[in-house]
Amino acid sequence: MKKENNLEIMRHSMSHVMAAAVQELYPDVKFAIGPAIDTGFYYDIDFGDVKVGEQDLLRIEKRMKKIIQRNVPFEKFDQSIDKAIKQEQKNKQPYKVELLEDLKAKGETKVSYYHLGKFKDLCRGPHLKSSNEIKANSFKLTSLAGAYWRGDEKRQMLTRIYGAGFASKKELDEYLEMMVEAEKRNHRKIGKEMGLFAIFSEVGQGLPIWLPNGYAMRRVLEDYMLKMERSYGYSHILTPIINKKELFEKSGHLGFYNKDMYSPLTIDDEVFYLKPMNCPAGMMVYKMKPKSYREMPVKMGEFGTVYRYEKSGELHGLQRVRGFTQNDAHIFCTPEQLEDQFMEVFEILEKFYSDVGFDNYKYRLSLGDDDNTKYVGDRKDWIKAEETMRRVLKKNKVDFYEVKGEAAFYGPKLDVQAINVFGKEDSISTIQVDFNLPDRFDLNYIDKDGKKKRPFVIHRALIGSFERFFAFLIEYYGGNFPLWFAPVQIKLLAVSEKHNEYCNKLAREFQAEDIRVEVDASDETVGKKIRLAVSEKVPYMLVIGDKEANSNKLHVRDRGSDKVREISQKDFITEILHKIKDKK
Repeated sequence: MKKENNLEIMRHSMSHVMAAAVQELYPDVKFAIGPAIDTGFYYDIDFGDVKVGEQDLLRIEKRMKKIIQRNVPFEKFDQSIDKAIKQEQKNKQPYKVELLEDLKAKGETKVSYYHLGKFKDLCRGPHLKSSNEIKANSFKLTSLAGAYWRGDEKRQMLTRIYGAGFASKKELDEYLEMMVEAEKRNHRKIGKEMGLFAIFSEVGQGLPIWLPNGYAMRRVLEDYMLKMERSYGYSHILTPIINKKELFEKSGHLGFYNKDMYSPLTIDDEVFYLKPMNCPAGMMVYKMKPKSYREMPVKMGEFGTVYRYEKSGELHGLQRVRGFTQNDAHIFCTPEQLEDQFMEVFEILEKFYSDVGFDNYKYRLSLGDDDNTKYVGDRKDWIKAEETMRRVLKKNKVDFYEVKGEAAFYGPKLDVQAINVFGKEDSISTIQVDFNLPDRFDLNYIDKDGKKKRPFVIHRALIGSFERFFAFLIEYYGGNFPLWFAPVQIKLLAVSEKHNEYCNKLAREFQAEDIRVEVDASDETVGKKIRLAVSEKVPYMLVIGDKEANSNKLHVRDRGSDKVREISQKDFITEILHKIKDKK
């Protein structure tokens, strides 16, 4: 058996040991599910009226180690499903009863249980032979969280106990050390400290507000991307946040995406929806007038804000939100232009990631599978698109992996999978071909023979959503952003009140060069102002006293250095502008 499978069995067994420990300490609890996960295990438990906090984790952990020392065997027993239901009803375990009834509805007649002393759990297994095969120093209970039963926010809120579990103490210690560092880089923590974004319950869960520092960064990246897209021949549009019901019926969203859309709005007897995607309105813009093959490709970009329903339990800072803005674009091209357009999009993508200095990602080519009933469009077109994507990736000599069956129902796609500091992988950029909307909206162009032809449509969101991308960017840099998009590039620290006027004069001169600067004219000591500027991770810090106010020399402290260097104001501005231009 592979090592990874052995580790998964170990972690699954750890979850049972944890549940057995909880049962010994809290006999009246009700158990839900307890699987192994990538870094350990968890168990969802209903503690009823008993309040369990982080302080109780050590107590549960100690009891787990006692169970390990007892060398209790894991024993498997098969049971008829009807008998199992009656037994769980008698034991007052409603979550197990529900799981069993679902299995019975699917035609199951027998189920398996694993016994660990007095603890018995519905489980397919496999497990270790005995509890003492778990090393007592190879796991640690790490946190508590709320989790709705079956992910349904209308159901009971359970307590989820997370544990980290590894094959050795060394691997566990390395993981825990990594988590400490990861928590320092948590984008929610840094976002608060640096004034980047905020989420207010009065405004709504999953609806972040960009604060001045965060919005300054976002505008820099917006301007950067607008300029780059224009250099590649894109024009830009902006479509309404609400659209009529008929548009989403035409696009098919009301048929296949309804569960992710918000409830309709009725205005003057017409029904509207908050748009979950920018695509339908973009198709209408393309259709405004006939297109010739000579006009192709047509490339339209949009920084469009969309709204999608996410369960409250799945919301997470900027990583997963309900309202977000996409760096969207739709490219309409002929079949002959498909490879060149895909190559161009890939070129823009690589340049963007290089300029922001972000390299913790991998490429996933998401393909269709052999079940043609799952997809729309001509199979020949699918094969052409998939082969084109694969060819472009190979020509660019980048590593990628393919996953059959992960394509959208309307076309294959290339996903950029970023890995955050907690080891979680998520898509941030997507390039995909669409064989659905061109047919639904009857999109055409006139070819050189005067005949109507269907264009290929490429959707691409290079930044993806600004919100999710910023979550990764904040954690990747830990707030130490490159100069060119740092929210505050220079911090001026006045030694005393009499130096405020000179600081403000200097700030205006920097601002005239489009350099982002902030003045600290507070009554705090210089030492405290310096410590604050260091915590704010400002690239350049300048202390302004009598010496600086009476000369053209500046004393600059670079981020990450305790040393101060002397430079003229003119040379300092030249240095900064050069680094900003070169994206250094």
